[in-house]
Order: sequence, then C-alpha cells, then structure tokens
Amino acid sequence: MYWFKQHHPNQQIQPGAPPEWAPAVEQSRTYGLQNEASDESYEKALEFCERYPVESSKILPSRTIADIDNNGCLEWRIQVDGSSPTAVVHNPNGKGGLSQIRSRAGCPDTCLLSNLPIVAGQYHFPDDGGVYFEITVHKMTDPTKGGVIAIGTACRPYPLWRLPGWNRLSAGFHLDDFHKFFEDAEGGRPCFPGSAPLTSVVGHTIGCGYSFHTGTMFFTIDGQRLPDAFTGIYLQNRSGIDVYAAVGVSGECDVSVNFGGTSFKWLEGNEWRWKVERQMRKLGGDIGEQEELPAYSAQG
Repeated sequence: MYWFKQHHPNQQIQPGAPPEWAPAVEQSRTYGLQNEASDESYEKALEFCERYPVESSKILPSRTIADIDNNGCLEWRIQVDGSSPTAVVHNPNGKGGLSQIRSRAGCPDTCLLSNLPIVAGQYHFPDDGGVYFEITVHKMTDPTKGGVIAIGTACRPYPLWRLPGWNRLSAGFHLDDFHKFFEDAEGGRPCFPGSAPLTSVVGHTIGCGYSFHTGTMFFTIDGQRLPDAFTGIYLQNRSGIDVYAAVGVSGECDVSVNFGGTSFKWLEGNEWRWKVERQMRKLGGDIGEQEELPAYSAQG
C-alpha cells in the first residue's frame, strides 16, 4: 500500500536526530478534533502524577530473563491492572506475543500497558535498531460518537483513565483524529496537516517504533513508515526508567496487539535489531560483552 507516497510525495524522513527532545514544529491544538477528556479527568491525572512518582528502572527476575531467553517476544503481552471492568484482554489461541483487547460500548478512556518494558533502563542500549510492535483494528466506535484507539508508550504508574500521550513520559498516536501526543494534555499535533490518510481505521494495522540511538519514535500504517513523530524522547532519563507499550481504547473496540508473535506488516520490524527481547540480552554495565543472538526459532 503506497498511500503515503501518494499523499506526501515530497516529504522525506531525515536521518539523525538532536540529542534531546524538542517540540515538533507542527501547530499544536488546544482541543481534540473528535473527542475531549473532561476537566475532572485532567485534574485527577495531575493529582495522581504528583502523588505517585515514576517507578525507577528494575532488573528483571532471573526466571523472567530465562523465559525471555527461551521464548523471546512470546513473553510480552498486554495486561489489565483491574482499572476498567469494561475492557477485557486475552491471548488468542494461547499464543504468546499476541493480545486481544475488547471493550464494551460506553467504555471510558482506558490505557492498557504491557507486562514487560519495551525500553528497560537497566539493560544495554544497542547502537542500532530499537523496539517495535503493532496493533490491528477490528472494531472501533465511530469517532464522532466517542470511539478512540491509541498506540504508544508510557511509564508506570500511569493514570489508566487517560489515553497514551496525555501525561508524563508518555507518547501516543490517536486514531480518531490522527494526532500525535507527547506529554500533551491538550489537542496534540496533527500527523497529517492535510486530509486524513484513512476514512476508517477498521481493518488496518498501525505500528509504533522507538530507536535506541536517537530516541526517535515513529509510527507505521499497513507497513508504511510515517515521518518521525518525535526525536530525542526518553534520552535524558532513559537509564533510570522503564518504558512500556501502551494501547488506549474508548467506546466499543476490538484490537489485536502483536509483539512479534506473528510477522509484522512493517517488514523491517521482523529483523532482529527491532525485536522487543533484544535489549534484555545483557545489563547496561556489560558493554564489553558481545551481544548474544536469539536462542530460539522466531515465530512466523
């Protein structure tokens, strides 16, 4: 699918990135185009973030590392923290590396995080590649009636009644209006200043990637990489935090999440240098050791 080249024939992805994050040049918006959280939600999230500091990065238990060595990306999944009885997560067919999120009509803004970090502060950051995961949308309430699905990242604890990208150390791409957010509680910045690339996201696959070396976050649609959304994020305090995959839902939604349990639409994401388990091969202080190769057969 080459819709992006057709809509933006002169837009190129620039190599490299500045050493620290700076706001994008796109015009920000005070309000969302389709949906807007309440003032109560905003104030409650501020209070939450003041009361509960970000968790420091942790060394994973030896049993977890052993499971990752044996199973790779199959150890990652989306989990429910008991915050939303209207959103349910399960692993389809018992396969690892995959999760299915279903929310009922009337589901409020809800953020669901991965069980394991995708950027782990205590572990070695390779000089190339990064991490990548995808979602596929099977159902979403019409955005004009409150339907939202968002993909991105967040640190724990995160106010789980807020969508990814709205609060501290969180980034998100919202599929109701195609706006991108990083610590932005207002209306975000449009990824597509002109017309939206899709009239409906149902049936399409959206990916989220993060580059270790530059701190660049980017998104994909049906395997086509979009221009970089943010550069330099998480670099300044990366060694002190763990960053988790985040998926947000509002309204009736059905979305599958793929951490590598099946092949990605973005073909480059299937390479070893973008696998979520790659970073866990050695601790950050073991920079003199050679990186280990996968000890398992990747799932196709």
